[in-house]
Amino acid sequence: MKFFLDLFPIILFFVTFKFYGNVVPAEQSLCALGHCIPGGTPGAIYAATLVAIIASFAQVAYVWFKQHRVETMHLVTLALIVVLGGATLFFQNEAFIKWKPTVVNWAFGIAFLSSQFIGKRPLVQRMMESNIQLNDAAIWQKLNLMWVLFFMVLGLANLYVAFNFSTEIWVNFKLFGLLGLTLVFVVAQAFYLTRHIVSPEEEASP
Repeated sequence: MKFFLDLFPIILFFVTFKFYGNVVPAEQSLCALGHCIPGGTPGAIYAATLVAIIASFAQVAYVWFKQHRVETMHLVTLALIVVLGGATLFFQNEAFIKWKPTVVNWAFGIAFLSSQFIGKRPLVQRMMESNIQLNDAAIWQKLNLMWVLFFMVLGLANLYVAFNFSTEIWVNFKLFGLLGLTLVFVVAQAFYLTRHIVSPEEEASP
């Protein structure tokens, strides 16, 4: 459920882009929030951006209603979609929304890197140590730096696809490419951690 909730705005962005570009005639327009979005493929990115903004607000509201707190990731994503998505709609320039995945990933990369020097534990350790125990404290530092590098690479990959290929290819990459790369990284990380995880028997031994 949480996995779907995290992807909710991205999925609606993807679905709206495909639907709007293929179903809404080019001679028609959708007018909302003081802006009219042209029909057909040219307007699909703007319609998808508008839906993503609304979906992000709905996501945060739902999480707050259910848990009475909101994760930092959701708040950062909401702020960026409002700023960059709003700029996309206001200036009718899709370059702003194409920067969003990069800015999000680089922001998290900076946060993970900063945690190497601020506080007693790197960010990845704070997130994962309740579920796993490692046999060497230095592994947390290495793992944290792996995430920093991964976030930076994702940001660069997004920029490369966004500004070297068509918008349709970028939309596909935004959902399937970035998600696929993340899954590959998580699996690789799991294999790496199997060599360093402390078993329950080892924890119980004096």
